[in-house]
Amino acid sequence: MLIGELAERAATTTRTLRYYEANGLVRAERSPNGYRQYNEAELRVVHEIRARLAVGFNLDDIRPFVACLRAGNTSGDVCPDSVIVLRRKLAEVDARIDRLGTVRRQLQTQLTQAIARRSPH
Repeated sequence: MLIGELAERAATTTRTLRYYEANGLVRAERSPNGYRQYNEAELRVVHEIRARLAVGFNLDDIRPFVACLRAGNTSGDVCPDSVIVLRRKLAEVDARIDRLGTVRRQLQTQLTQAIARRSPH
């Protein structure tokens, strides 16, 4: 399929696909006239990339998932390198949640104190 069809089927843009290709995540063959041609497997790869990006992964984080798919697996998250990335990302999210909990408690304390200090009108 040509780049426009892949973009349409993956609900993305041709520019995005070229970006993924430039970063080594998506593979295209070149026809004699220079057009990019993609096989059906690239659609699955693009869906994997977009799903991972949607939850905060960066392109380097995504590489093991793409490699896992290219190795013939039905899912990009079943390979050991993918599991390592998932564990690391989960630890990062947990740390952010802890930090946000601390910030929330501080804000709640400040709000409670501010309300208590207000003079009645």
